[in-house]
Amino acid sequence: MDIKDLKSLIKMVTETDITEFELEAAEEKIRIVRGSQQIVQYQAPQPVIAMAQPAPPAAAAPLAAAAPAAAPAAAGKEIVSPIVGTFYRAPAPDAAPYVEVGQVVEKGQVLCIVEAMKLMNEIEAEFRCKIVQICKENAQPVEFGDPLFIVEPL
Repeated sequence: MDIKDLKSLIKMVTETDITEFELEAAEEKIRIVRGSQQIVQYQAPQPVIAMAQPAPPAAAAPLAAAAPAAAPAAAGKEIVSPIVGTFYRAPAPDAAPYVEVGQVVEKGQVLCIVEAMKLMNEIEAEFRCKIVQICKENAQPVEFGDPLFIVEPL
């Protein structure tokens, strides 16, 4: 299932009275729950098995570490992951990262890649900004809505 299909499913749930939607195919499992907070879960068997146990401890530590750092940057804005996948700072393991802390980026400039189902999704800046903090480590799993960067709009 590609990102367009996922967006269509989310739109369907938000525009109807459906509060919960679940789809399980041979190699995919999708669950969308609607309420006070919209939750979208997308799982493919192989990546989930590899990420299932490390994800909760890895997610808890960066969030705890990011909270104190985000407080001084109150004027900062979060750039969040639009999908579930794996965060990559560079286009290849031996390549330089797309961005560094303190760097000014232009609208449309690639900030990182989130890999989902072997598709490399480039995450671009939606506006001109300065990178204040990089919230995830390279090759770390990310969930829908997880903060990837704290930026200062320019």
